[in-house]
Amino acid sequence: MTLSERDKKHLWHPLTQHKLHPESIAITHAKGAVLYSEEGKEYIDGIASWYTSAYGHCHPYIVERVKKQVETLDQVVFAGLTHEPAVKLSEELIKILPGNQNKLFFSDSGSTSVEVAIKMSLQYHFNRGEKRNVLIAFEEGFHGDTFGAMSVSGLSVYNGPFEEFFLSVERIPVPNGQNNQEVLKQLQTIIAENKVASFIYEPLVQGAAAMKMHDAEGLELLIKECKNSEVITIADEVMTGFGKTGKNFASLHLETYPDIICMSKALTAGMVPMAITSCTEEVYQAFYSDDIGKGLFHGHTYSANPIACAAALAGIELLQTEEMQANIQRVIKLHENFDKYIKNHPKIASTRQCGIIYAIDLNVEMERYGNLRDKLLNFFLDNELFMRPLGSTLYISAAYVITDKQLQKIYDKIEFLIEKIL
Repeated sequence: MTLSERDKKHLWHPLTQHKLHPESIAITHAKGAVLYSEEGKEYIDGIASWYTSAYGHCHPYIVERVKKQVETLDQVVFAGLTHEPAVKLSEELIKILPGNQNKLFFSDSGSTSVEVAIKMSLQYHFNRGEKRNVLIAFEEGFHGDTFGAMSVSGLSVYNGPFEEFFLSVERIPVPNGQNNQEVLKQLQTIIAENKVASFIYEPLVQGAAAMKMHDAEGLELLIKECKNSEVITIADEVMTGFGKTGKNFASLHLETYPDIICMSKALTAGMVPMAITSCTEEVYQAFYSDDIGKGLFHGHTYSANPIACAAALAGIELLQTEEMQANIQRVIKLHENFDKYIKNHPKIASTRQCGIIYAIDLNVEMERYGNLRDKLLNFFLDNELFMRPLGSTLYISAAYVITDKQLQKIYDKIEFLIEKIL
């Protein structure tokens, strides 16, 4: 019996309607930008396995560091205890974060990093004697699947059955350079009419919204307005962090930095789950008190797991090497060249790029193709590419170590799809 057949007996996969999609491709091993299946096929991983394996799968430098850590300390409670991997990680991560960040809180996933950030923002005001219960978020944002994260997410396909249980959230459009002042006025009105605790946003790129990109100057206006109104700003960098936008963090493209930053995915280089919520010293001081009730009583069993910290530390070291930075710039340039070649095709509605993230909106009638997304997905799989189109949007967010040849195959198959299939 194959792995794929055994899988069906007990496993329930994420974001899957199993009656419509009963099959799962069994992957036996991975290396660099390639996934290897039990059938002997090689799939180029065009999305770095949901943006996690930024430096490539099973990078030998990270593997070696994790092996060494496993032999020394596997797991220890982080409440009242500490260890070298967590301390060293904090020292190195603070160096590459926006300069106003000073404290780190560990959890398990992107969703939990957002939960922590939301709780920080609500309790920040509560501890200062002010009750603020409204959050502001972008339309079509996505911040995770736990309840607080769902509350601030604007994609109802994920949230429908649960909306009556959500926190109080007001939504605004993303600034696109043309509507910046209009969006700013909406934000000002919401702040004036509500007790707003925080504004959460995916900086520059909204991943689940089909890589929807927005204007840095417009976002800057919103963050400054929040600062003026003592509204905590939360940058969800779970997807954009660790080099994806050409800088270590998308927030570094702006002059005004957020009060809180959420990190996961590429944080541990795709090796093991972990998340961090960082904050300013000012946010932290609102919890620092002789009153035990003002502490942040939130915890995860595997907080700051030493193995995860070792993987994260190795990833940060890799990110800062000349070789990896050159890889990022190489991928950015290749995307730019492909965009010049393909963007004016009549079957393409629009293209956009931010760092190594590249997206194409297909100019197709959705109803004409039925479940178009599945057809696109299957086309790529048939051509040994692992891509996950978002509706009629194709996007690439591969490992920085993807080769020119591998990336060219993705470009070629996109072009073939547009020319021959659509």
